[in-house]
Amino acid sequence: MRYTISARGKNPQASVLGFLARNFASIPLEQIDSVFGFVEYTPLYGGRIYGQPEFSPYDVHSLYGAGIGVRLPLTNHYVDEVEYEQSRPLLEKYHRPGNAVIVTDDNLARWIRRDFPHYRIEASVIKNLRNNARIEEAMKLYDTVVLPMELNEDEDFLASVPEKQRVTLFANAGCALTCPSRICYVSISKINKGKGGQFKCSQNLKEREQRGMVDFDLERLQALGFSRFKLLRARADGLTGR
Repeated sequence: MRYTISARGKNPQASVLGFLARNFASIPLEQIDSVFGFVEYTPLYGGRIYGQPEFSPYDVHSLYGAGIGVRLPLTNHYVDEVEYEQSRPLLEKYHRPGNAVIVTDDNLARWIRRDFPHYRIEASVIKNLRNNARIEEAMKLYDTVVLPMELNEDEDFLASVPEKQRVTLFANAGCALTCPSRICYVSISKINKGKGGQFKCSQNLKEREQRGMVDFDLERLQALGFSRFKLLRARADGLTGR
């Protein structure tokens, strides 16, 4: 199995290898494909509100030294060419084999593919790929795709998914598992532009089951043919992941 691990919420003063040892001690370093989190600011970020970098330059070199890539969460819903051009220096800085970008906007994926071919480009879970037709269409553009975490519970569907070696499943899940609308993603995309905006969450609007952090049966998923997994870190409240 290969893992991509979230460093969301990591203190930039703390060592990334120490962070992995404390929070993901059961995962051997050689099974970690990449670690994702914020480096310096770009308006292309989505998923979580940008506050500060989570990786220091030392962290980045430590990951490289351990044979682990950096995965940039460029999952903003709204991307234009001006923002892309402004972000070229950042993309150039981390452009090397083994590194990856997580992308929601198809135009951004095309621009990165054209200009920065060493990145592996992954379709974000935010793209909401829920049937094989959409998965196959996404695979024409993206190297790998992430499926919504609740699909882990639909074994018949998972058995039918094409090219399972190019599919990333969640190893665990937080509040998004039972979220009815995921309006937070769009609101965060606006906030990360640095032009104001307000965080929105459907938890305050609709009643839903709160299951805390859920660990999926990876042996079962592996038996179905999947080998790529995304691993989150629980927050202190236990209701979501980073």
